Amino acid sequence: MSRICILGGSGFIGRHIVEFLVEENHFVVVPTRRRERAKHLILLPTVEVVQAEVHDPEALVRLFRGCDAVINLVGVLHSPPGDPYGPGFKRAHVELPEKVVAACGAAGVPRLLHMSALKTAPDAPSEYLRSKADGEAAVIAARGRLASTIFRPSVVFGPEDQFLNTFAALQRWLPVLFLACPDAQFQPVYVQDVARAFVTALARSESVDKAYDLVGPTVYTLRELVEYAGRISGHPRPIVGLGERMSHLQARMMELLPVKLMSRDNVRSMRVANVADAKLPFGIEPTPLEAVAPVYLKGAYPRSRFSAFRYKAGRKPREV
Repeated sequence: MSRICILGGSGFIGRHIVEFLVEENHFVVVPTRRRERAKHLILLPTVEVVQAEVHDPEALVRLFRGCDAVINLVGVLHSPPGDPYGPGFKRAHVELPEKVVAACGAAGVPRLLHMSALKTAPDAPSEYLRSKADGEAAVIAARGRLASTIFRPSVVFGPEDQFLNTFAALQRWLPVLFLACPDAQFQPVYVQDVARAFVTALARSESVDKAYDLVGPTVYTLRELVEYAGRISGHPRPIVGLGERMSHLQARMMELLPVKLMSRDNVRSMRVANVADAKLPFGIEPTPLEAVAPVYLKGAYPRSRFSAFRYKAGRKPREV
């Protein structure tokens, strides 16, 4: 049994990684600012939910002491603007990885798995991608002192995702959908495939000092994904694709909403095709979106995992 600390462990991807680790009898520490946000994990055996501020360097050292590995999943999609990126991106994507690397050294943790994003680059068009690149750089700079592995997923889908579910919900209530960047390309990857890659990497020495792009088997345009979400959820709507200028205008208006569905920085991110010519590592077979999404988009959420199992076994997903 290993002791593993997961930053962001109560989130969409984190909860799946936690479940896999518990199945393999690892002891998992999940820090969170509010325990109620991780109540879905509290009852799992070998999981300890700790109320802590992960941006506090001293708190990180205390959390990491005695751990065999640390997994950093923390990320944000929105931030006030800045140069080269805004303060929200800087805090979550750059400063936190730097603190995590330092705390691993101070606490004697030998292993770090780090979540980045597909198509990060110092000269990327969006603040999000530039900040993710600088976070990667902090992890890479520690090679030789810290055994690390970096993962760069495309958009991740699954029962609790905020991607397909959001577009399905919008089409439930809106008669027409005005869609920014309709030709943007994505290669969606299943959340359990992402989680399996993280957990498998812990036991694979060949993954040390490597970076892996995590993508699904199919490339889609954003329009195709939105149309699919509406059709499968039973609320297909006409979709009006917006050009670049109108996409920016729509995003600017959405930035004023209490709940931010889109920002101008998101639009800039979508200028880069979110795809990769890569296979999932460790022999993991990528799960097609069509094997899982129909179940949870139709509201049969508890059965979505079984649909993936059916696909892996070579059986067609059951219609609901």
